[in-house]
Amino acid sequence: MSDQPMTLQGEEPQGSASSAVNEAAAGTEAALKIRDKELSTEAGGRGSGPEGPATGGSGLGIAHILKRLLLFARPYWPRMIMAVMLAVVGAALTVIGPHYLERITNEIQKGLATGIDMDEVRRLILISITILVLSFIASYMQARLMVEATQRTSQGLRTGLNRKIDNMPLSYFDKTSHGDTLSRVSNDVDTLSQTLNSAVSSVITGVATLLGASLMMFITEWRMALAGMAAALLGFSLSLYIMKRSQQYFIRRQRELGALNGLIEETYSGHSVLRVYNAEASARHEFHNRNLALYNTSWKADFLGGLMNPVMMFVGNLGYVVVCVVGAILVINGTIPIGVIVSFMIYIRMFTNPLTSIAQAATGFQNATAAGTRVFELLDEEEMDDESGKPAEVMPVRGHVEFDHVKFGYSPEREIIHDFSAEVQPGQKVAIVGPTGAGKTTMVNLLMRFYEIDSGEIRIDGVPIADMRRENVDALFSMVLQDTWMFKGTMRENLVYRTEGVTQERLDAAVEEVGLTEFVKQLPQGIDTVMEEEGALSAGQKQLVTIARAMLADDPLLILDEATSSVDTRTEQLIQDSVDKLAEGRTSFVIAHRLSTIRNADIIFVMRDGDIVETGKHEDLLAEGGFYADLYNSQFDPAE
Repeated sequence: MSDQPMTLQGEEPQGSASSAVNEAAAGTEAALKIRDKELSTEAGGRGSGPEGPATGGSGLGIAHILKRLLLFARPYWPRMIMAVMLAVVGAALTVIGPHYLERITNEIQKGLATGIDMDEVRRLILISITILVLSFIASYMQARLMVEATQRTSQGLRTGLNRKIDNMPLSYFDKTSHGDTLSRVSNDVDTLSQTLNSAVSSVITGVATLLGASLMMFITEWRMALAGMAAALLGFSLSLYIMKRSQQYFIRRQRELGALNGLIEETYSGHSVLRVYNAEASARHEFHNRNLALYNTSWKADFLGGLMNPVMMFVGNLGYVVVCVVGAILVINGTIPIGVIVSFMIYIRMFTNPLTSIAQAATGFQNATAAGTRVFELLDEEEMDDESGKPAEVMPVRGHVEFDHVKFGYSPEREIIHDFSAEVQPGQKVAIVGPTGAGKTTMVNLLMRFYEIDSGEIRIDGVPIADMRRENVDALFSMVLQDTWMFKGTMRENLVYRTEGVTQERLDAAVEEVGLTEFVKQLPQGIDTVMEEEGALSAGQKQLVTIARAMLADDPLLILDEATSSVDTRTEQLIQDSVDKLAEGRTSFVIAHRLSTIRNADIIFVMRDGDIVETGKHEDLLAEGGFYADLYNSQFDPAE
């Protein structure tokens, strides 16, 4: 993806304000129903993978999410396998412990009549302590290995998302709010990370302990084992039913959270506009509706998920009762010694505790499934074509640009550029003018390969840009856009921005040419001042910075999209002189609504409804008295 920001034509607004604040129940309910419909439509229209659309009310499913996560965890499989082995060893040692407790109890019971063999009791106690210590060491090593493997997997997942976003077409970001995308990359990945860190370890240890406890119970006394396990499994079945019912709410919660984040990002990025139009009340109303929708799904998800713990506590207590009753009957009948009951009190807890852990992990997996569905929807989105087979080198160019019967539309049913053909000679300064929506910025976006044309061809020095790598196309252009972009860093870093080998003299010259010298001198640390606050620079000063950045980049082709829209008349003239100097020897494309800035253009393309309707120099077009003359005269008095 290009490092430069851009202005998009044909972009639909990300949201709209509600008509008025209405807190009545009926109004809120109607808003929630509309939001539910939006979520349903959104879920049905997003990404698809090899298994079909990666959406739906139930998400991708726990099994699918775990499978995808395991693919990301492939480099760490040896550690995970070792962790599983240690979990099995730790569980085996843990379940052996009650057997020695049983023997200690029976030894003491037997000694009440004949005398207690303290040497044997001490030996059994020493064995029990050794088993507990070894079990602790195995559990510690298992947890350490699993945490490292899961965190590395999360790191790989974030890396994959970052790479995915770089390889996605800009059309995806036109139809998806930035807040929702940020929510997938941050909130949803964090949810997956937390689940991997806790739930996976709990499941591995729990399953190993569960199997070990089951085996030891059957070896010790099969009738008590059947009775205790039947009671525990009955409660676990109830937990599975609750988990199935709660799944839909966990999925909806992640979608509602993404929608709310999108609204917040949109509202605060346009906060000044919101205040100017007194839209605070309607924005609060829309926030209230979406926040309430998130609350409704969240409390249902958490309530149903929270039922897991009390249900499993009930199961554990029920298991105690069943074991005690059945064990007492068997002791009275002389079938078993009392030590079996003591060991079974621990075994049944070992059996029910893992069930509780697994049930709690299942609740975490509900969140993980919902989050994973959204993450993998993003990962399954269509990418730009692979260009590894195209030449990697950037050839020197003269700047001969040709548009050959170019057609393009942001959507199939809406064609914006209709059979556009034009030729620009090396070193020419080309102005592209026309009313809003004529396709001016779209032409520049196509030239930069921000979008792929539907038909036709664009060539630079006779080479179709479709045959060049996107990064190679980007390397040919410097851009100055109407919407400026600066990042947190020093003024020097913002000016130089990835241009290597810039000397201090060259930097000072660029700053002087755009008229920023006095401003830089007033900064606390001069050009090395960190520009932290958004309000530290005015809109015009930001635009001057981006112009200086383009000067320092010194690329063979130049694009100026309303480059002087945020500066005063005096600064405009200063910038115009600097731009004229910058454009010498370079092919430059200037998009302008202020036609006074393009009088000295070598050629002017006048666009209307996606077509070039007039071509020529400023004076010639005025003399023709056509569409360009109408545009010009609408801005200036003809008598002047």
